[in-house]
Amino acid sequence: MAAPAPHTPAHGEPTRRPWYRQLYFWVLTAIVTGVLTGWLWPSVGSELGPVGTTFVAAVKMLIAPIVFLTIVGGIGGVDSLARVGRVGLKSLLYFQAGTLAALLVGLVAVNVFRPGAGVHAHPGDLHLAGDAGQYVKRGENQGWWHFLTDLVPSSAVGAFAEGNILQVIFVSMLFGIALKAVGPVGEPLVDGVQRLSAVVFKILHYVMLAAPVGAFGAMAFTIGTYGISTLTSLGRLLGLFYGTSAFFVVVVLGTVTGAMGINIFRLLRHLREEFVLVLGTSSSESALPRLMVKLENLGIPRDVVGLTVPTGYSFNLDGSSLYLSLAAVYIAQATDTPLSPGQQLGLLAVMILTSKGSGGVTGAGFIALAATLSTVGTVPAAGIMLIFGIDKFMSECRALTNLAGNSVATLVVARWENVLDTERVNHVLRTGTPLPEPAVARQTAEPSERLPTQA
Repeated sequence: MAAPAPHTPAHGEPTRRPWYRQLYFWVLTAIVTGVLTGWLWPSVGSELGPVGTTFVAAVKMLIAPIVFLTIVGGIGGVDSLARVGRVGLKSLLYFQAGTLAALLVGLVAVNVFRPGAGVHAHPGDLHLAGDAGQYVKRGENQGWWHFLTDLVPSSAVGAFAEGNILQVIFVSMLFGIALKAVGPVGEPLVDGVQRLSAVVFKILHYVMLAAPVGAFGAMAFTIGTYGISTLTSLGRLLGLFYGTSAFFVVVVLGTVTGAMGINIFRLLRHLREEFVLVLGTSSSESALPRLMVKLENLGIPRDVVGLTVPTGYSFNLDGSSLYLSLAAVYIAQATDTPLSPGQQLGLLAVMILTSKGSGGVTGAGFIALAATLSTVGTVPAAGIMLIFGIDKFMSECRALTNLAGNSVATLVVARWENVLDTERVNHVLRTGTPLPEPAVARQTAEPSERLPTQA
């Protein structure tokens, strides 16, 4: 009997690329190589910092225009402005619930396992120096209302020049709403935004070809500068943070996706390239553009993705929230500072505010922590020096958890808006092949063609 003919992909059907040609394989290889380089040749690794930061800078260069074009294009394509307001309000409500859940999980974990017990560090012996001192100074001068006062840029151009995501969102929302409000006059501009978006995503494709090089440089610098021994010196806190974050993603976020009929592990696998990229660069922003495309490939409308994901990068920082509650109580335990349940709840209330609007800011975790401790005043801010050495490794976990949280948040908002096709989502998660969109849903040159989803 003749052997069956090999399967030939139909026209337009994405072909499966071999594992050794996929981005996540090369980034993982670069991470391992970077760790070995930094460990065996620390002086060489310390000199490779600019390689990683240059790649992250190249991605950040595109974030502001991508956020602007996506939000404006999404608003321009909706039926009414009421939908824009509805999606935005639902996103913020979910973000608040997610932040509270993350803070509570961190608070429970640090009280149960007590990683700081037995350290007995005297606050008077802790001296702020270097970057830690600068972060604390910024935190002390940062009120809980900063995310509101920082919302409006000094100029429209300044928001893009500084790369402040929150301000870019504000400008984009105003522009998109105005564009929709003028009616037919603005339709040519909407079409131009869609075309320009395709060009910017093509530029992103070129930049992502350098992702393995960027991951190699970033990881070699981290290990070469801080050393692997840094990981073991505060291993209990580091292990608790990674374990608690994994619990939050698998159990808490998994319960949320399970209620929608979506398997959290399949979703994480679908986003594996983005997670590996974040792991290599320690920046969740490096995966923001690709994350938006991957979520569109799941069939989530572009306006929901465009409004939820960028906003979530400033308001839905689950990993950062876990870090805040764990780190604050750890410092209290390590410095033998007693905290009653009421005082811990007071810390939590302040953290709900200080955790907002800090996405994309260098040292954002330290700044938010310093702002919290300075506002409450019961835990010595100088205690930050106890964890400064491992913050670089904790930032990777924060970024990974933030990415997972924003992915789930987008699914929740889409479900809340009754525009989530669970059957389509599960098909893509199982096969890695996006289904063709209905003609009425296509608002631009197909998002699925900009960055093909790979199995």
